[in-house]
Amino acid sequence: MHSLPPYSIFSSGDMAITIEFGHQINPGVNEIINTLYHYFTGNPFRGCIEVVPAYTSITIYYDPLILSGQVLNNETISATAIREIEKLIQVVSKLQPLQNREINVPVCYDPTFALDITTIADHTKMSPAKIIAIHCAVRYRVYMLGFLPGFAYMGEVDKRLYMPRKKLPQKIAAGSVGITGKQTGIYPLNSPGGWNIIGRTPEQLFETSGDTIQTFFEPGDIVQFYPISINEFKNYKGRGA
Repeated sequence: MHSLPPYSIFSSGDMAITIEFGHQINPGVNEIINTLYHYFTGNPFRGCIEVVPAYTSITIYYDPLILSGQVLNNETISATAIREIEKLIQVVSKLQPLQNREINVPVCYDPTFALDITTIADHTKMSPAKIIAIHCAVRYRVYMLGFLPGFAYMGEVDKRLYMPRKKLPQKIAAGSVGITGKQTGIYPLNSPGGWNIIGRTPEQLFETSGDTIQTFFEPGDIVQFYPISINEFKNYKGRGA
């Protein structure tokens, strides 16, 4: 990785520090966020609790009591946290970007699951078949996880498929694939939602086992959808089966 672009680093309350690389969403900045996330997670400073990446920023949560033992002179605990984080940033700035995972995700676009395909067709003036072809043609980047455990915000959607968010949310089934604005994503759990539903995947996107939580996607993943029939949906055994 070459020298990092300009960034700001500041306290977000009394237990968190945020590093922000402006407000322009693009793959290059998000790649930096992803590299920082993985390095910070694998090489946490003493007192670090959690690292949360977003589109153009990353927030590091810490335990003030643990970190208080590293305070120098009269600096505040947040200043100590920033000092420790800056050390890690300097290391990361010399690293090569991570190799992103590439994942093909099956989606059934049958009207049974594509609850809003007619609305999308009316809005875009395209046939459902054309909409599906366009949606499957793009390789999407997982910019961040949020909203629900394992909900991946992916972009960018082909401009021909841009859709406004619904004014009123509806009940959405787990696995439903939606579009809003420049983004596409998959609901990992049953949930209210305002995205336009174009299909459903049979993949299990969120699992728990005891205290362990496992999500299907990770920030930085490169995702491409491919269409399957209802029969293939019903008989799907999971990736690698």
